[in-house]
Amino acid sequence: MRVDTGGRTLAGLILFFAVAGTVGLAQTAAGQALPESTGVEILRARCLSCHDSDLIAGQRLGEAGWGREIDKMIRWGARVQDTERAPLQAYLSRHFTARPMPSDEGAAEGASVFDRACLVCHGADLVESQGLSSVGWTREVEKMIRWGARVDDADRASLVAFLASRFAPR
Repeated sequence: MRVDTGGRTLAGLILFFAVAGTVGLAQTAAGQALPESTGVEILRARCLSCHDSDLIAGQRLGEAGWGREIDKMIRWGARVQDTERAPLQAYLSRHFTARPMPSDEGAAEGASVFDRACLVCHGADLVESQGLSSVGWTREVEKMIRWGARVDDADRASLVAFLASRFAPR
């Protein structure tokens, strides 16, 4: 005896995607509010059909990291047009990059030194991938100073504190 399950499987898939689509819309509506600026409409059109805004906002990647993430999503089927890619990457890296929390002691000063002294040569994604302890960041900063990084003695401690608090070992 042969049982035809094709019809039930198709009906089950249709029901699954109908429910999943409804749940996805509810999650998106309940997710984190997205900052309004250039690129947000592309994000809404191309990303929120599959991802909740909280998932996107929780990613803290550098510009290159967001570029790799966009490329991965395109390989997996995201329909991002060539003209949309750069504004989307710029939006994501502008709004969802690791930055100090307001309660971090000296983090604002360290972030400023990081932006001025580190990002002129390195992408934030390279720094993020290091995952060093405070001792490791101290050694790394001292090495970079020997190699020409413009960090004076007054800024060294705040830079190390920032790096250790934001890019610690995982």
